[in-house]
Parts: sequence; C-alpha cells; structure tokens
Amino acid sequence: MKRTDIHTILVPGSGAIVIGQAAEFDYSGTQAVKALKAEGYRVVLVNSNPATIMTDPEIADATYIEPLTVEALEAIIAQEKPDAMLPTVGGQTGLNLALALSENGVLEKYGVQLIGANLNAIKAAEDRMLFRETMQKNNIPVPRGGAAYSLKEAQDLIQETGYPVLVRASFAMGGTGASWVYEPTQLQEAVRSAISESPIGQAWLEESVLGWKEYELEVMRDKKNNFVVVCSIENLDPMGVHTGDSITVAPAQTLTDREYQILRDLAHRVLSAVGVETGGSNVQFGVDPKTGRVVVIEMNPRVSRSSALASKATGFPIAKLAALVAVGYTLDEITNDITKQTKAAFEPSLDYVVVKIPRWAFEKFPGVDPTLGPQMKSVGEAMALGRTFPEALNKAIQSLEIGVDALDGSGINREIINEPETLDSLSIPTSDRLFKVYRAIQQGMSLDEISNVTGYDLWFLAQMEEIKNCELEIRNCKTEIELKPILHYAKQLGFADSHISRLLSSFLFPLPNVRDLRKQLNILPTFQRVDTCAAEFEAQTPYLYSAYEMDDESRPTNKQKILILGGGPNRIGQGIEFDYCCCQAAFALSKMGYETIMYNCNPETVSTDYDTADRLYFEPLTLEHVLNVIDRENPIGVIVQFGGQTPLNLAAGLEAAGVKILGTSPHAIQLSEDREEFAKLLKELDIPQPENGIARTLEEAREVAQRIGYPVLVRPSFVLGGRAMALVDSESNLAGFIQQAIEAAPNQPILIDKFMEDAFEIDVDALADGERVVVGAVMQHIEEAGVHSGDAACVLPPYKVSAYHQSIMREYTEKLGLALGVRGLMNVQFALKDEVVYVLEVNPRASRTVPYASKATNLNLAYTAAQVMAGKTLKELNVIEEPKVDGFFIKEAVLPFKKLPGSSSLLGPEMRSTGEVMGHASHFGHAFAKAQLAAGLGLPQHGAVLITVNDYDKSAGLKFARDMHRLGFKLYATPGTAYMIDKANIPVEVVEKAQDGSTQIVDLIRAGKIHLILNTPLGPHAHTDGNEIRKAAIAMNVPLLTTLSAATAAASAIQAMRKKELKYRSLQSHFGEQR
Repeated sequence: MKRTDIHTILVPGSGAIVIGQAAEFDYSGTQAVKALKAEGYRVVLVNSNPATIMTDPEIADATYIEPLTVEALEAIIAQEKPDAMLPTVGGQTGLNLALALSENGVLEKYGVQLIGANLNAIKAAEDRMLFRETMQKNNIPVPRGGAAYSLKEAQDLIQETGYPVLVRASFAMGGTGASWVYEPTQLQEAVRSAISESPIGQAWLEESVLGWKEYELEVMRDKKNNFVVVCSIENLDPMGVHTGDSITVAPAQTLTDREYQILRDLAHRVLSAVGVETGGSNVQFGVDPKTGRVVVIEMNPRVSRSSALASKATGFPIAKLAALVAVGYTLDEITNDITKQTKAAFEPSLDYVVVKIPRWAFEKFPGVDPTLGPQMKSVGEAMALGRTFPEALNKAIQSLEIGVDALDGSGINREIINEPETLDSLSIPTSDRLFKVYRAIQQGMSLDEISNVTGYDLWFLAQMEEIKNCELEIRNCKTEIELKPILHYAKQLGFADSHISRLLSSFLFPLPNVRDLRKQLNILPTFQRVDTCAAEFEAQTPYLYSAYEMDDESRPTNKQKILILGGGPNRIGQGIEFDYCCCQAAFALSKMGYETIMYNCNPETVSTDYDTADRLYFEPLTLEHVLNVIDRENPIGVIVQFGGQTPLNLAAGLEAAGVKILGTSPHAIQLSEDREEFAKLLKELDIPQPENGIARTLEEAREVAQRIGYPVLVRPSFVLGGRAMALVDSESNLAGFIQQAIEAAPNQPILIDKFMEDAFEIDVDALADGERVVVGAVMQHIEEAGVHSGDAACVLPPYKVSAYHQSIMREYTEKLGLALGVRGLMNVQFALKDEVVYVLEVNPRASRTVPYASKATNLNLAYTAAQVMAGKTLKELNVIEEPKVDGFFIKEAVLPFKKLPGSSSLLGPEMRSTGEVMGHASHFGHAFAKAQLAAGLGLPQHGAVLITVNDYDKSAGLKFARDMHRLGFKLYATPGTAYMIDKANIPVEVVEKAQDGSTQIVDLIRAGKIHLILNTPLGPHAHTDGNEIRKAAIAMNVPLLTTLSAATAAASAIQAMRKKELKYRSLQSHFGEQR
C-alpha cells in the first residue's frame, strides 16, 4: 500500500550529460516524477542540466536548476523541508549525494528519509570492499581481489590475483580511472590514477576475467520479496570491454534455461544480501566459457543505462515502477500500463530480439586511443528491434547514422574495404570490430578461430554467416522468378533496400530502385507491437517496430496525425537538446487535438517513452524506413526541424516522395545550409558578413585564403556540431583541413571565412510565422570568437553588448526570418567586432540553445513553434514581444577530456562537449560561480593561481593578476608574463616553461599547489607547451581558463562568492514573482 506518512519528496537528477551518464536519466527522472505527482505527492526536483524535460516547470512542483553539490542540496532541503529523498533515478550522482548527505548528518538534521535505496544498500553496492564481503558472507561467487590505498597494498594483492589485473577507482562511474595492467612496470601509474579518480582515494584490484562472457539481468524487488527479472541482456563483446561500449542483445540468446535459472537465482540472492527491497537494480555476471564458472561482477542499486535499454526493449516502465515501489506499493498491486490487465509482478516475455550498438565520436578527438576497454568511451547508442537476431543487428547498423547500411561496413557513399582481415586485427576491440569480424567471415576465416580471438559466441558468428550466404544468393540471382523468395528472405534478415540495390546491380541493370521492385513483387513490411507478454494479452499502447511477417498489428486510426522525426543516437553536436524539442512538439500537437506519432531509434530518451506521443515507431531514421511508416499511417504532415541534422538530411527525399513537410520549407533550410547560396542572400539583404569565398577543391581554397588573408575558418556545408570546421593559420596547414572538409560533406561547397579575432559572438533564438518574427532570447558567448557555440559558456541577457548593437541584431534577425519564410524556430549567430555586427550563420530549425533559453525566459520556444508549424499565428498564441529576463542565466559546457585520455583539450570551431549545465542568480558573478560548480569545477576562494598568457593578452592578463592579488591569491607565472606582473609591483613567483624541458609547472599542479590556471595559447609552440599544463589540470581537477573573458568572469565570481553566500531558488518562485 502507498505510504501516507510522507508528503514532499526530493528527487536529485544526474546533472550534465557526460560519457557514462547520459540522457537515460532524464528519461528515468521524468517518468519517476510524473508517477509520484500522479499519486498526489509534492515533488521537489534538483538538476543542473537545463536541456532536460524533467527540469520543465510543469513536471515537478518545485524545480531547482542548481548545482548538484552537498551545499546546494542542504540549502534546498532547509527551504523545502522534504519528508523523503529518492536518489535512485539520478544515476551515480544521485547515490553519491544521498551518501554524502546522510554521512554529514543533513538528512537526520532535517528529518529526511531515504526511499528507494537505504543507506546500507547503497554502501554495500557502491563500496567494492563492502560489496565483496557481503557477497562472500552469503556464499555468492565474486572475482578474487580487493582494495588498496597505496602501491604497497596493491603489490600484496597481486600475490592473490596474478597478472593481468584490472585496476579501477572506487565510487566512480562509467569506468573512470580504470585500466588493465599486464606487468609490474605498469602498476604504479594505474594505481596512482585510480586513487586520484576515486572520491575516497581507493584503488580496486581484481583478477582478470578478460574474454569471459558477460551477462546482465535487469531486476526489481519489493518489500514483500516479490522479484521479477525485467530483461536478460547478453554482451556480444566479452568481459574487458565496458558494457556501455559493448554491442548488447536482449533477451540473452546463448544461455540454456538451466544456466539462465542459475543467474536469476544469483541475482535474487544478490538483491537480498545487499538489502535492495524497493526498486530496480542491475546485476552483472561474468561466465567463464571454458569451465562455466560464474562470478558476480557488480550490481547497481538504482536505475541505470541498462534499465533504459531494458525498459525500451520490453515496454516495462522500470523508473515509474521503481518510484511507486519506493513509496510503499508492491509489484502485485501495480497494473501494467501496456496490457492494462496484468500486474507488474508478471515478468515480461519477448517474441522479438533487441540489439543495441554504441555510437562513438573518435573523429572529434584525434590522438585518443580508439581501443575499447574498461573505461567507457561511447557518447550515445542506437537500438533496433527485429523478429530475429540478424534482422535486429542489420537494423541497428542502419540506425547508427555513420553512412553504413551493411554488416561489411559499406554504405551508399562508402566503398567496401577489400584488405584481408587477420586474427591480429580482430583481436583488438575497436568501434568497427563488428564490421571486421563480418568481413573475416566473408573471406572464409573459420568461425572457431574468429571466436577464439574475439570472444564472440559461435552462435552469433553462425547467424552472421547466414547473412553472408543470403548476400551470395542475391548476387548469384539470375532470373526474376528466383528473385521474389530471395528478396523476401533478405528483408526478413533486415537487409536495407540500398544494400540490396548494390548487390543486385550486376544482375538487372545499373542500381535498381529496390523500393519499387518490392512493391511490384508485393514484399511489404508489417508492423508488430511491443506488448511485454509475447502477444498473450492485447497491448493497449501502440509501440511498434517493422518486420516482414504475415500479419500486421499496427491498426492505424483515421484521425488527423502528425509525424515527428527524432534525432537518432546521441552524439557530440546532436544531443538531448533536440530530443527535448521533439517531446515539446508532441505535447503541443496533442493539446491541439492531433494524433502524434514519434519516430526514433534512441533508447535513452524521453521521446521514446511509451506515453510521450500517441504512437511510437522504434525504427532506423533512414528514408526507406520512414517512408514505410508514412505509407502505413498517412500523416497530414511531418516535422523535420526539431531532431537536429538527422531528419533534415531526409527532408529532400521525403519531399521528392510527395510528403508534406510542416513549417519552414526544406528549400529555405537548404539555402541556409548551402554556404554559397546563403552568402548571396546576405549580399542582397545588405547584411554584413565576414570576408569569405567558396571552394570545392584545394586549389580554389588556396586562392580564397590568399585573397582574404590568414587566419581563416573552414566550414563545410550540411554538417552539425562544427564537424570538420577548423581554424587555419597558415597555408602549410590548409591542405589537411580542406581534405577533412571534403570528406565530411562530399560534393558540397566549402565556405572559407576571414577569422575574426577578438570578436564577441552572440546567438539569437527566434520564432517566426511567415508574417512576424519574435526574438525569444539574445545570448552572448563568454569565450571569444573561434570557439564552437556548443562549447562556449553563454550568458543571457548579454552583459557586454550595447542596446544599440542589440537592436541591429534584432533587425537582422527579422529581415532573415522573413526572407527565408521561416515558420517555427530559427537561430542566428552574430559576431560583433570594431562596432560592426556581422552575421555568421542562420539555422531555420531548432538549435541546441532552445531548452536553455526557454528555461531562462519562461517562454517555451519549441512548444510555441510546433503550434506555429501546425498553422497557428504568433498573434493567436499571444507571443508578440520578446520576453524580459530577470537576473543572469549562464550556460556552461561540460567536456569529456577526462574520459578520453590523449585528446587535446583546446577548444576550437569543432564541437567537443557532451553536455551542459546552467547557473542563475541576480548577480553575474554568482551565476557564473554556480555554472562552474555545476560543471564540476568549483572556483577556489583562496590559494594560488598560475598565469601564462600570450603577448597579445599581456595587458588584460595583468588586470586579472591584479584582481587575484587583491583577493589574496599567491601568483605563479611563466617568465614573460611574470616580468610584466613584476613591473607592476605585484609579487609573483617565476616558473619555467615546459618547452624549455622543465617539469616544474606540472609538478606544482600534481602536488596540489595550484588551484586555478589561466593559459591563453598562441603560436605553434604554445599548443604543445600548454597541452602538458592542460593535461595535468584535467587529471587533478584544477579549473582551467583558456580565454581572458572567462578569466574576468571567474574573478568577478570569486569576488561575489566572498561577499555573499549563494542563494538557491526554484523556477516556480522565480517566475511567480515576475508575474
């Protein structure tokens, strides 16, 4: 029964999107908060990430977009007086906060109970030493190993484990600080790294289970000891690759029923031993394929990345049920939302297969080791459903959007690689190992040999061989009579039309149109429902995937409906912000009375939750699959402008097929993305733009660059997240960058811009309906020009742009919105230099600043834009003037360098951040301080600063030195900078530069003697010199400022924090007072 002794519940979110903790926690948090509110509880939500649905003011009763720190939570608890705290839907962040708040006595002081996971359960699962002891006490098998606080203790443990040994940091997530150690010489660095990454200074050593098979069970337990296995998940990659970087399959395919029952029984014992009695958990197992020995690797007493996958794979809403169980319900009291007949204690059963493949971003981080290991490196994932493993696997590959549509790694514009594969090339786990394995099968390598070096189970390899045999049959097809059965079989195996077309081209005539051919032969897809019960009961929620079966379960309605295309797998440059916009569109259009259809293939998101839209299709975002759904559903229009670049790339193909695109026309979007056409438009409108020229070859590029003078900015057309954008300072570097730009967008014009040094960049988000343009927000970048807008800190309202220049920007925005015929959202990027306002680019679509701007202004831009796209005018919606902003809202980017050792941490025109946070306060300094705290780098209030600035920045650097000296900081500086500081009679200690062979700076940082660094690089040497400093700063978590404007902001933040404590305020009370 539901508890009536608690009324207000505090729910912490997981913060910014980082590698290892991504959008899945927006999905789980949103679901849990909705469930608690529906039960009549008052919910207080704290999360620093503005790009989430959960931080929308409509979701919780009090929404705090504040740093997830112990101090902030204590202040919020004192204000809101919650009775309970639910820490299990906020990832590792939520659990760590619960632990800290109970250990420092805050929860006890304010009488807050932990629900969902008690303190002992969190400790027993998170503290590896305690977990091990708990398992051993209960006779549950675990790998040999233990904890070490020093190198000596680690060496003693090695006597028991032997080499190779896994060394990792305790209480860290996503495998932070983890590495494999094969010999004694590597041990010292591995132990040092793990101890410094662990919040409790503890390294954890474990015997090698490399090459063992890895399984996970997603389970739930309630206080009556009802226990359900929601889903079994099998990793295609063996132990040794982090599960977040593994290709995973659900349900597990290679377990016998007896083996499955052993794992199930162990999972139940693990939950009982740890003491999880209210909620969802994830238990990971290693199984030795030679002996069948089973060990428990770890368990998470919370909703995890695998829970999102298990939820989407089965339709079983884990986060919602975890919240209900936490407030006292038992599983036999809760009705299953999908069948509306069975109870939640009824285990899901699947009559289909689910495959998840991670998506990496190594192309954005040259220098990073692309080998996969115990530390997670992927930035997103795609999931696909099929009736069989080959079908789901093929569809998952098509969902990745890496230009590949076949298992051999080839695609429409990607040639197949013809080099022979070797056992050596297969033995190293990399992001493209799946393709290499398949090519080895094509080349006739024995399946046993492949299985031995990769650890892939023979069953999976045999399935891949079946795909190879089907390819051969298509290639050898001679007559039209043979064609129909082979084509039908290929579609059942998940082959893409574009792939079949390449295989058939020899037989028929040059590239046949397979779509038309299929329709002639009556080979059409069917749609099946995800119903949690293998069709035993009827599913009430239309959650669908395609197959080539006999009967179709889609049962489309004849209502007026609109199809919303999502963004596909998260990646750098196209993240959760676009998913946020897609969800807003679904909410707005439902309210207008349309039936909404969501289409996406990303399991981590709110958009793919079963109750976000009226109908959900979980399919690859390719033209073939989207048109199949349109044929079946007949929507009155499709929205492509909200899901980032992915759906925009499909717009032309959809339009050619006669599909109505709602909102801004694809022609206008194309015009703004084609750098050549857009430059012409700006000339016609008499709007200044940086000096530029267009090139399609290296020769043309050289001419343009010589004409306008270096440094120049190279920008390809039709890419997102600054892909292949680069700042080039001399002719010698030009060739390499032009080559990359040509590869990123083949046959498209490349724009070469004069780079504006020392300019301010400003972003404007606006709404337009064809008759009027209303500015939603004007945001100024704190970093100087040249840093991608997704990586720059950003402040709303602008703090250094005059009202006069702002009015020019508003005028240009209006001109462009009307000239392009924008209907919906648009974003314009400006640069301000020497009193002239220049337009850099226009995007007539949702931009990544939309959620942040919406939270700061209390005007829901995406929600309003969706209504405009469906035919309303801004006047009818009463949105006719720019909203006023009260106080300062600062967005800060969160960067993944720590997870990707070897990457350069310099910011530039190519986007590298994985997520963002927001800080708000009435004073700029306080807002900046909160944004830095939320990004995980709190500014120091005292200590020592290292200043090393280039010659152009010396005078402004001196001002920073003076400010820091006045604030009582000790100053260190490199010789040139120190000379200037010393001349101004400010005490400073000189440190030698790294390029002179000195390690003095790095030693000081490592010894914890430097607490803040200002390093502005310029010139070829500085980049290597600064790199060592930046690496050390990232390793030691020292805040690092690489631009002068960030330094000025930091100085004012430190000053503000000294004068006055930070205050915390919910969005509801902030906007309530404004009205």
